[in-house]
Amino acid sequence: MNLTFYIARRYFKSKKSHHVINIISAVSVVGVTIGTMALIVVLSVFNGFEQLVVSLFNSFNPDIQITLQKGKTFPATEVPQELLKEIPGVLCLTEVLEENALMKYKDKQTIVTLKGVGPEYQRMTGVDTMMAEGRFLLQRGDQDFTVLGYGIAYYLNANLNDYINPITIFIPNRTGKIGGGLDQSFNQEIIFPAGFFSIQQEFDSKYALMPIRFVRKLLDYQSEITAIEIKLAGDADQRQIQRRIEKAIGEKFQVRNRFQQQELLYNIMKSEKYAIFLILTFILLLATFNVVGSLSMLILDKKKDIAVLQSMGATNRMIKRIFLTEGLMISFIGAASGMILGGILCWIQQSWGLIRMGGPGSTFVVNSYPVRMQPLDFLLVFFTVMLIGYLAAWYPVYNIRKISTSLAKLD
Repeated sequence: MNLTFYIARRYFKSKKSHHVINIISAVSVVGVTIGTMALIVVLSVFNGFEQLVVSLFNSFNPDIQITLQKGKTFPATEVPQELLKEIPGVLCLTEVLEENALMKYKDKQTIVTLKGVGPEYQRMTGVDTMMAEGRFLLQRGDQDFTVLGYGIAYYLNANLNDYINPITIFIPNRTGKIGGGLDQSFNQEIIFPAGFFSIQQEFDSKYALMPIRFVRKLLDYQSEITAIEIKLAGDADQRQIQRRIEKAIGEKFQVRNRFQQQELLYNIMKSEKYAIFLILTFILLLATFNVVGSLSMLILDKKKDIAVLQSMGATNRMIKRIFLTEGLMISFIGAASGMILGGILCWIQQSWGLIRMGGPGSTFVVNSYPVRMQPLDFLLVFFTVMLIGYLAAWYPVYNIRKISTSLAKLD
């Protein structure tokens, strides 16, 4: 066993002549443990929320989305859809046509985004698993239906069992005259809702899903679309497929994966996570000041031992390493204990969800705080704690002459 480590371990375990040193050392370990545990728990909760949000957005956003670089609509024939379907890893694709419109039900009305989709859409999306009421049905034979976001349904006070009063949709007529009557200025159609989906507020209060043929009829379009959405196989290489699609369709179009479709949201979530990490790291830094006090008092307590070691031939560097190792041991024990306790708390929350979100009758997507542990977070926390511990131990060791004025010069 290394002599430096052996002596440092003996100093750590042995009783000091002044009981207060033992207390300060214990407080140092407890402070580092609590700080480390807090870092693990908070980062895991952020990971849980990130996974939850991503899963919600993934139930609506496609794996790959093709849109124009400039402009809004384009003929569907401009994209070689059959060629895209032949790319290994592409399961299916659908044409999409989006447009803002006024939706009215009885005396209620609101502005929505109509999302017209093709027959393959249900295979591509997870919206049918996020139904709050009714069912996911867009067309049956020649009859068209709409599936509304729950926020839109709330604004309209829509009723799935009302077979007398349909929803009326108004869209400005592109060829209508300004100042003309309602019939000349707006195209309008009626449709009945089949169900309400609830994913996330951004989607719930914005989108109304319906067949693309219905939206084209409203807009007087023939084959125009605003996007093509593509679903990939679970084991597909998304980056490689994205590059192949970009090469196949040319520079006129942009191809975005799920991250790029919600890039701002994901960047904000990452920024919030690391901002909290820095705040808790600063609190941990304050907690490690106890290590400075503990080592300073230990150096004073071991004046005679240091003199004996010097007389036996111990170098100044070795003596400094002994006390530096002592400080690192405090940090290591605190870090290890904190990670173990944090991991246990996260596992308990994952398994039983003891800490709930909101009270009875709450409308949260999940009932308890989501938690997801990641090995990289444990490594990040461990090295952060050890770095802070090293800096905290380095200061009193470097200034060992000032702390123990009765010692001979060590440098």
